[in-house]
Amino acid sequence: MSAASCLLSEDQFLCSICLDVFTDPVTTPCGHNFCKNCINEHWNSNDQYLCPLCKKVFNTRPELHINTFISEMVSHSSEQQAAKPGEVPCDVCTGTKLKALKSCLVCLTSYCETHLETHLTKSGLKRHQLIDPVENLEDRMCMKHDKPLELFCKTDQTCVCMLCSVLDHKTHEFVPLKEEYEGKKAELGKTEAEIQEMIQKRRLKIEEIKHSVDLSKKAADREKAEGVQVFTALKESIERSLNELIETIEEKQRTTEKQAEDFIKELEQEISELKKRSSEVEKLSHSEDHLHVLQNFPSLKAAPPTKDWTEVNVHPPSYEGTVVKAVAQLEETLSKQMKKLLAEFELKKVQQYAVDVTLDPDTAHPKLILSGDGKQVYCGDEKKNLPNNPERFSYCVFVLGKQSLSSGRFYFEVQVKEKTKWNLGVARESINRKGDITLRPQDGYWTIWLRNGNEYSARTNTPVRLSLKSRPQKVGVFVDYEEGLVSFYDVDAAALIYSFTGCSFTEKLYPYFCPCVNDGGKNSAPLIICPVNQTV
Repeated sequence: MSAASCLLSEDQFLCSICLDVFTDPVTTPCGHNFCKNCINEHWNSNDQYLCPLCKKVFNTRPELHINTFISEMVSHSSEQQAAKPGEVPCDVCTGTKLKALKSCLVCLTSYCETHLETHLTKSGLKRHQLIDPVENLEDRMCMKHDKPLELFCKTDQTCVCMLCSVLDHKTHEFVPLKEEYEGKKAELGKTEAEIQEMIQKRRLKIEEIKHSVDLSKKAADREKAEGVQVFTALKESIERSLNELIETIEEKQRTTEKQAEDFIKELEQEISELKKRSSEVEKLSHSEDHLHVLQNFPSLKAAPPTKDWTEVNVHPPSYEGTVVKAVAQLEETLSKQMKKLLAEFELKKVQQYAVDVTLDPDTAHPKLILSGDGKQVYCGDEKKNLPNNPERFSYCVFVLGKQSLSSGRFYFEVQVKEKTKWNLGVARESINRKGDITLRPQDGYWTIWLRNGNEYSARTNTPVRLSLKSRPQKVGVFVDYEEGLVSFYDVDAAALIYSFTGCSFTEKLYPYFCPCVNDGGKNSAPLIICPVNQTV
């Protein structure tokens, strides 16, 4: 069939009625071929049964049979794919261009499967160089000598033909195209790896950006929720104040109305008594009984006992200043409530940076007793025999946490309940750990402390006494490394105790703890590192 297919052109596979490739090809008695459906429709729409090509008329409608030879040829042809956009088409095909399988560097022509057959069977064409199909084959020929580009000039970094190597480039260095191709292919492999790495980095960057957007959305949603909560609380306060104002005004009005009702009731009772007396006087005045009139006159002449209403008045209550006073009270209430809410939300925000802090026994003073889980510490009465390593405090009863911070934020909470003395905060890595120590930022300590049960102070370079509304039972410590901030919170009251601001951190920071001495059992309670539970 392949040999036969070479004798037929693409036009011979086309129906002359629909001008497309045969579908169910049939042959008329005069020897012409058509699609079965096409010729049947043609005859159905005409009065005569004639051939559309030779115009031969048939007396009766011919019986049509499938032309198996042409059907097989069409089937074989259709198995070969037509060239799609971006694919190299066969240069020999007429009509529908089939996809080329090979390009010949000698013929400078691309061939489909059918038209390639002669290059595979004829001895003269077998020697031609076939490559995977490419477009613009003329670009592979030397423009000057019309010879194939077979060599690569390393001197000029260009492809040349054989004549170029002995004429124009005779003193240059040459290598076969394949050799240079292998080198360039290796470079391309490296370039491809670099590009893939760049792609991967950009994909990671996309994920990073998407993650940032997700974090931003979560933060936005959280802020909106907190905003709704804060403003709802404030709105409820305003509504309560408005209701109280209305109740106060209405209570005044009710009191006024009650007073007026009592006066009216009393007046109506006196009117009733007077009407009764008036009736008796009128009746007596019409009596003809001299004795009866004289006997009752004294008792009826005098008016019945009544109240002097001359100075009695109902004074409308004064509402002046009621609204102003209510607004002033509301302002004070809202101010306190906003401060409390903001403090609660500030604490909630810093609690998001909670870290799991444990005590470092290698730094603990020999008198300190640490729990097995590294969460509690108190001061014993006897000094243990421990190695005096460089990290250990030798004079002050201090201990550091194992965890450090050199960027970002962290937060932890410590129970100080039932203690009369304690120190808490953070310390930089290079602090002095031997001998007496002064707690102040210039020496690497950012701390607050309690003394004598109720004396709190921030250990700044010049200590600041702190006036606290309540005695903290649990203290939160927050650090923002880049911001240069160390803040202390009363966790239960959700109140800020003190903040060190404008600090300059240049090395690792560690959580710092000092339970202070036992003081004869008065200060025996331990400092306890607690799990963080968000307050709001």
